[in-house]
Amino acid sequence: MSASLGTKPAEQQHQQQPHQSQPPTPTSLPWDRFHNWVHCICTVTFDLELGQAMELMYPAHITLSDAEKTSVCYLAFPDSNSGCMGDTQYHFRIREQCLISGGGCVGGAGPRRSYRQRAQGAGRQSNTERLAPSYLHSCPGYLFGFVYFRQVKDASIRRGYFQKSVVLMSRLPYVALYRHLLQLMSPEFFLNGPAFLEAVCHDIDQWPAPVPGQVLHLPILGSVLQVRIPAANDRVPTASAAASEEVTLVTSPAPDRVLPTVHEVNLFNALAPVLPHAQLLWELVLLNAPLIVMGPDPDTCSNLVQALVNCIFPLRYATDYRPYFTIHDCEFKEFTAKSQSPPSVMLGVTNPFFAKALQHWPHIVKIGAAMPTDKELKVKRKSSSLKSLDFKPGIYSKYTPYLVPDKSVLKRINKGVQRGRQIEAQSVIIRRQFAELTHSFMIPLERYVASLMPLQKSISPFKAVPLMRSFNSDEFLRSLGSSGPQLTSMVRGDWPGLYQRFLASPNFAQWLSQRQSEAHAQLEALHAEALCGVDLLRWSQGRAEVEIVDLVLKLRERLRRGHRGQIPLSVERLDQLQFQLDAVIASMPDDLRAVMLSAPQQQQQQLK
Repeated sequence: MSASLGTKPAEQQHQQQPHQSQPPTPTSLPWDRFHNWVHCICTVTFDLELGQAMELMYPAHITLSDAEKTSVCYLAFPDSNSGCMGDTQYHFRIREQCLISGGGCVGGAGPRRSYRQRAQGAGRQSNTERLAPSYLHSCPGYLFGFVYFRQVKDASIRRGYFQKSVVLMSRLPYVALYRHLLQLMSPEFFLNGPAFLEAVCHDIDQWPAPVPGQVLHLPILGSVLQVRIPAANDRVPTASAAASEEVTLVTSPAPDRVLPTVHEVNLFNALAPVLPHAQLLWELVLLNAPLIVMGPDPDTCSNLVQALVNCIFPLRYATDYRPYFTIHDCEFKEFTAKSQSPPSVMLGVTNPFFAKALQHWPHIVKIGAAMPTDKELKVKRKSSSLKSLDFKPGIYSKYTPYLVPDKSVLKRINKGVQRGRQIEAQSVIIRRQFAELTHSFMIPLERYVASLMPLQKSISPFKAVPLMRSFNSDEFLRSLGSSGPQLTSMVRGDWPGLYQRFLASPNFAQWLSQRQSEAHAQLEALHAEALCGVDLLRWSQGRAEVEIVDLVLKLRERLRRGHRGQIPLSVERLDQLQFQLDAVIASMPDDLRAVMLSAPQQQQQQLK
């Protein structure tokens, strides 16, 4: 592994400075911009004595725990039964065993940052997460791994096969972007060796920050990728607009490539084997039901798991999911234990042994190498037939759907197949159906939560920030009669029964927590605006010192949260709050003013 990752040859520096890249700032450290997108890139090879072993890792300062290295090595190769020859791409997701080592770049042992640098880094991350929809947030404690595996016959190797994987690790769920990146870089790596990966890392270190809602230009290997990360305030396009946009983006001219999405898999290809039961699977995902996806290879099962996680967008899937899971994972015993109920986890597996180890799980989807027949497509009631390691493809579950399947979408898809409609357009139809179903389901919940907000006239600058009322499940369920999803959706069925199950799910708990946080931030912003509209200096005259100190502390907290993007305040409002704060502090007695002015500096010194 090269030790010169911090420097570049002069000619390489000249070639890798396109106009889209951002120059380093005085507060940025080496690899800061790289780590905005990628945790590390490593290669895994097969050693005759050690088995799968990590060969290289870039950048050099990154460290993984022994448990993380072991997990990555096992997941970097398909199960032997998959029989994957040639090139195979898939992705996995693991728990981080060691979050921060050495206080430098996240996950690494780099140089220690100052308070200002750490605070600014946290601010950038907070801003990115704040602008992105919740389903594209990074998940603390988890890493994604994107794999490009090559297996070809090679008589010069004692084992008879060349086997090696390039693995890109990231905390961001940008499946489409990283898959495309690996398609560009991995074949070249197999030809040119480690120095090529080093050049790729330096290219990524020129990328701008991943700001949602902006068109970003990412220089890579002499060309430029154009991407746009969805923003939280994006509107769901109409079906016709989405189809038009998809075709326009896909046919963009080379060499600069415009990626139509950074995070979505090909829904039509991924869901084709289970499309007649897509709505049933949507319900299971919505309710965080324990679910196994068994596929013939990692590519098939990881894409189907990701497609199912994505099918409830814009709702974020709240529980753990593993697009590709093996018997070597450290959670294998936890997930296969029959002494307790299966956890609310979605697993993608290929090893036939899981048919026996996970037969107690309530919902299993098995995909074969070929498209299923009409008989195989029928939902099978769970039975003792699962004890066989070679049970037939199909959906095995005792679950009874609450909603009547909408067959109109399936008819449109089948008609599209007959007419030779583009796969991208087929995916748009499926994506639109899921989006409309989820949207119709969430509208009554959004409307009810909005009714829990206090009236704006109850907000006083001289009182505490009011709180929203608690969510009352019975009250909400009673409201469905007059404002339920039947007003916006053509799908019929037992909607109240589905809601009742949903209210007990982790997906609901996470969504409600997010909405409550957003509501409190909005109330804080309205309270801050009320503070801007009164003469605080006049109010403070004649007040006890303890009241004035309490006011100063509250103003500082509003400013701190406002500057970090945790409260939606404009620059103008922040300036007004700062003016009010400065005026109140200036009116204090000398000794108290000195204490108040020194307090922020002491807090910063404690964080260094």
